[in-house]
Amino acid sequence: MERFDVIVVGAGHAGCEAAAAAARLGRRVAMVTLRLAHVGRLSCNPAIGGLAKGHLVRELDALGGLMARVTDASSIQFRRLNTRKGLAVQASRAQVDIDIYPQKMRSALECIESLELIEGEVAGVLTRGGSVSGVTLGDGTTLEAGAVVLTTGTFLSGVLHRGRSTEEGGRIGDGAAHRLSRSLTELGLRLGRLKTGTVPRLDSKTIDWDLLEVQHDTVPEGRFSFGRPTEKLPQIECHVAYTNAVVHELVKKNVHRSAMYSGAIVGRGPRYCPSIEDKIVRFPDRERHLLFLEPEGLSTDRVYVNGLSTSLPADVQEEMVRAVPGLENATILQHGYAVEYDFADPRDLGHDLQHREVRGLFLAGQVNGTSGYEEAAVQGFVAGASAATGSVFHVERSEGYLGVLIDDLVSRGVGGEPYRMFTSRAEHRLLLREDNADRRLMPRGRELGLIDDETWERFEARREAIARARVRLEETTVSPRAELVDALRERGLGGLKKPVSAEGLLRRPEARWTDLVELLQFPPLEGDVAEQVETDVKYAGYLAQAARRAEAAARLERVRLPESIDWESLDFLSSEVRERAAKARPVTLGQLARLPAVTPAAVNALAGWLARGRVSA
Repeated sequence: MERFDVIVVGAGHAGCEAAAAAARLGRRVAMVTLRLAHVGRLSCNPAIGGLAKGHLVRELDALGGLMARVTDASSIQFRRLNTRKGLAVQASRAQVDIDIYPQKMRSALECIESLELIEGEVAGVLTRGGSVSGVTLGDGTTLEAGAVVLTTGTFLSGVLHRGRSTEEGGRIGDGAAHRLSRSLTELGLRLGRLKTGTVPRLDSKTIDWDLLEVQHDTVPEGRFSFGRPTEKLPQIECHVAYTNAVVHELVKKNVHRSAMYSGAIVGRGPRYCPSIEDKIVRFPDRERHLLFLEPEGLSTDRVYVNGLSTSLPADVQEEMVRAVPGLENATILQHGYAVEYDFADPRDLGHDLQHREVRGLFLAGQVNGTSGYEEAAVQGFVAGASAATGSVFHVERSEGYLGVLIDDLVSRGVGGEPYRMFTSRAEHRLLLREDNADRRLMPRGRELGLIDDETWERFEARREAIARARVRLEETTVSPRAELVDALRERGLGGLKKPVSAEGLLRRPEARWTDLVELLQFPPLEGDVAEQVETDVKYAGYLAQAARRAEAAARLERVRLPESIDWESLDFLSSEVRERAAKARPVTLGQLARLPAVTPAAVNALAGWLARGRVSA
């Protein structure tokens, strides 16, 4: 019988971040996975980031997580999304090599001395006196620990569906964890069923690439990590294709054979990442749907058809793919399928992702009802850090997207479908941009002990450069000299009738720091530093308003709700508010305010009741 401080169950994106965080914080950690060869595996699309997800990757890096560095080391295409919109909703996305990414991740884990990787099936969670005491493996081995982090992904009682064909498994090539699912039910965890899906993979040699559009707007020098830049891999092109009336007719004619529509699947799928069947049924007037053909790596012929998730039978998939222009002769190397799996209700967790009834049991990733590598990774980090330190590692909603994600999960749950992060979920999103994730969260990572000296020195130098630039902008006065006025007009920056500060000049929409370098002999700045200064200046008014709103929300978060509140007795609240509060058990007035159906009037009424001292702590 071996003793560890923390046991992490699963080696996907949540498991890797949980194990790395806990071990780097000085704990002896075991990470148990069904197959060591699948550590850090990209079981769905070979990409990291995307809308709102890119924010999570940057935040994780600022705290000392692994995902951003591993992504940069395995990236084969980097893009910026939403560039026609404001910075708050712009995001980064990297296509990564499907083989190199897990290799780099495993190498990073194997460099951590106090982390042991174990191949085996966790069959049950052991408890003693209501607290976790370890796990049992399928071969009868017992591992002891005071904390267990479950990151089981889609493996709890997982079933794969393709048409009427089913098989057990969390993904193609892997089995399912039935015994662990039963063990969790016996411990009193509330489990439900959800569904996700994946797409066909094609042989690149059988695709007529000349008939497809090249996907542009790439950023070859792009990266996620705030650390020292690493050498980049060769970059590749992705392409765009479209469905058509023939494809749509095939789906309509065979939709009854889809596992989703035949009644074979009980769990609901992600609304915002729908199958092709869902798209065509829900949007019958759309003449075509966009498909992205994404090579899975530099040393493979497999191509991921993003946008064609399906659980239709193999024969229909063959017809459907070959009806797309450019794919007439395409060979399918792996057919798409849906996977249905158990998840645990995240409303039973605290903000440290620890179960409220089973002390020492933490849950992170898809087991909590989320979708996406990035959502899983940040949950793993929070669970691993909290398990290692024995305290709640908590990020507020006004501090980061990961704070929004976890607060949504533990306060509201997933609403019957997989939870996916969007910028619209963050009420303070103007403050939570990708570009300032280091300024928001790296001090927290340093305080925790997960930011190394070199990275911290680079961060401090960058922060000081921004501060010096702001001081220079404020202290420099620009007078309307004739030659300067002419130069401004030539650059499309407008005229100048009276003296203004350099800050006022930079606030003009078209002005850039490089203009001040050339016109006013300002010192040049590194690109990311200049971007931060420009953003801070141009959005100063909006940022100040957003900061005031965040502070108002923070005041609600500082009002703690005593555990002794008997919600049913508060007759000045509506029955719906009382019912939702009793079920969600909010710990602050802010959490109560974010529950569905809770009105500002209800929050004010409760605040007044608390101020009158009507409850004993």
